[in-house]
Amino acid sequence: MSAAGLGTRPVLVTGGAGFIGCNLVDRLVREGEHVLVFDSLARPGVESNLAWLRERHPRHVSSAVADIRDAAAVQAAVSGAKAVFHLAAQVAVTTSMTDPAEDFAVNLQGTFNVLQALQARRQPCVFASTNKVYGKLDGIALALQDETWQPVQARDRQGVDEARPLDFCTPYGCSKGAADQYVLDWSDSFGVPTAVMRMSCIYGPRQFGTEDQGWVAHFLLCALAGEPITLYGDGRQVRDVLWVEDAVSAYVAAWRAIDRVAGQAFNLGGGPENAISLRQLLQHIGTLTDRTPHVRYGDWRPNDQRWFVSDTTKARTVLGLPAPRDWRAGVADLMRFFVANGRAGKLAASGTRVAAA
Repeated sequence: MSAAGLGTRPVLVTGGAGFIGCNLVDRLVREGEHVLVFDSLARPGVESNLAWLRERHPRHVSSAVADIRDAAAVQAAVSGAKAVFHLAAQVAVTTSMTDPAEDFAVNLQGTFNVLQALQARRQPCVFASTNKVYGKLDGIALALQDETWQPVQARDRQGVDEARPLDFCTPYGCSKGAADQYVLDWSDSFGVPTAVMRMSCIYGPRQFGTEDQGWVAHFLLCALAGEPITLYGDGRQVRDVLWVEDAVSAYVAAWRAIDRVAGQAFNLGGGPENAISLRQLLQHIGTLTDRTPHVRYGDWRPNDQRWFVSDTTKARTVLGLPAPRDWRAGVADLMRFFVANGRAGKLAASGTRVAAA
């Protein structure tokens, strides 16, 4: 169905069949919006997310199966939209190391295509950026504490805020970081109302976690299937994790408040209260399943941050966000989602019970 067939101007979500994208689309429709999903369906499995959206909201979701690198297709999709959430991206650092040209074309050229399409009409746009724009955080001294990497200085433990200087590294960090800056500049230079969400680790239902991206879901799926999990480095790396519905709430809030937040970036993560190491997640999964995950180790990946925690004070204050969901309850719910949807492999087949958090 075309966007015109919806009978009203839709909200455009690029990457709308992806994990965060489909959850965002679902929320927007539940809040009364019509939505156009723009997605190339390149990531394995996301076609099922699009099918889920079509079945759930047949009269309110349309789709354009197209590539963000296709400027004409982007122009056509943007031209009829009332607002844009730009989530389409190449999302893995590892892929950017093996194919930096494609990473550049999708993340930077694709974003430029969106911005050019927006320039004439000035629809609001909220962009999905990444915590990787802050680089390796070499200036934050770390030490091992309770089997996790933690900042030595107490002032750093609140997390990284938006005032921290940007420091791009890896092709992925460069492409997303440059796109981040283009999006913010389009507000200053051309009056396009834009906002940027610099995301930490988002997890939740409808995620297709892999070894390269989406590690919370990947660890769960491997553990449920009885497959080995490879930790690159020592497993003591710390990240703040955020339940996807909390992330979606932030995106929608930024759009609703775009007149007063245009040109601003927000760090979006679980914050210090949801900061966990890879080993801590595996321990929790073992408790939930009553089965110790099979773990092996590999070399550190290039430029892997030993610690990253978002200071989300600005987002929570300016956008009026509630406290994020506790990670233990979220992981337990995600596990139940996988079991209920037949993605639990050997564990579900064995009849093993998934414990409550």
